[in-house]
Amino acid sequence: MSIPTVPVPMENPRAPWYRRLPVVSHFNKSVGLQRGMLVAGLILTGLFVLTALFAPLLAPYGFSQLSDADGNFPTQEAPGGKHLLGTTVGGYDVLSRVVWGAQTAILVIVVAVAMSIVLGVALGLASGYLGGWLDRILVVIADAVYAFPSLLVAIVMAIVISGGQSSLLGGIFAAGTAITLVFIPQYFRVIRAETVRLKAEPFVESAKVVGASNIRIMTRHIYRNATRTLPLIFTLNASEAILTLAGLGFLGFGIEPSSAAEWGFDLNKALADTTSGIWWTGLFPGLAIVLTVVGLTLVGESINDLNDPRLRGRKSTGGGSPAPVDNAAIATEVRAS
Repeated sequence: MSIPTVPVPMENPRAPWYRRLPVVSHFNKSVGLQRGMLVAGLILTGLFVLTALFAPLLAPYGFSQLSDADGNFPTQEAPGGKHLLGTTVGGYDVLSRVVWGAQTAILVIVVAVAMSIVLGVALGLASGYLGGWLDRILVVIADAVYAFPSLLVAIVMAIVISGGQSSLLGGIFAAGTAITLVFIPQYFRVIRAETVRLKAEPFVESAKVVGASNIRIMTRHIYRNATRTLPLIFTLNASEAILTLAGLGFLGFGIEPSSAAEWGFDLNKALADTTSGIWWTGLFPGLAIVLTVVGLTLVGESINDLNDPRLRGRKSTGGGSPAPVDNAAIATEVRAS
């Protein structure tokens, strides 16, 4: 996946700090269809995050619970009664599995994207600023990583780490490591390109003149300016991380149902149910994946559009006239980028 290079808007330094936060600042600049997409994405993403955080309170049963005080749960029971979304062929409550699955997904996103951001940013800064043979080697390695599909790497890592049968920590580590290896080149490319541009700026030359070390220049002067596009890449990669985790579970290399709930694994077990007219075991985990990925993608695409001053004046959905565009401000932002 290629990440587009877009001009980064300059925020008003006099605005309150909370109005300069990535999502808040983009919301204030959005109009019409752009604002609708951003709000819809934020609502879906917020529901996903809240469900993951409050899973113990929202789920009526445990993710591996098969019985209660009234006895064992019935298998493949239709939605209704004590089981609002029905039960699976194994006797698990579908609603509980969907709710707990959000917690598993967000853990994988945090592990995978956090590791890839740390490594990708560090390598991008070093490669872009130092250049030379180190830069050439890292660029070749980054290009070579794109030849390996993330799902294939995830399968290999699952087998190496836990023999294909993962516990909660093993499954998260396997999926997170595989996704990290694939995402590092994306962060590396973006940060390297920004570092190459910024190291020729006057403020970097001034830091060299006063005797600042390379480490200080990279961490104090270049880092803050080169990482402004990270929120955009994070949202796009978070949705891809969920799809990779779901694909891993669907193929049977995911997390065991007794260790954690995982949407892809539940879809795999629901395949045989569809021919029997049992729709609820596969519909609700599938909807959870689709809505979460759509929400994260809408947020990422909205931020991408709003970062580009040429796309910020899009017409509203009501067919009104375009929002007024300050040509002088646009020119200033493009020159600054």
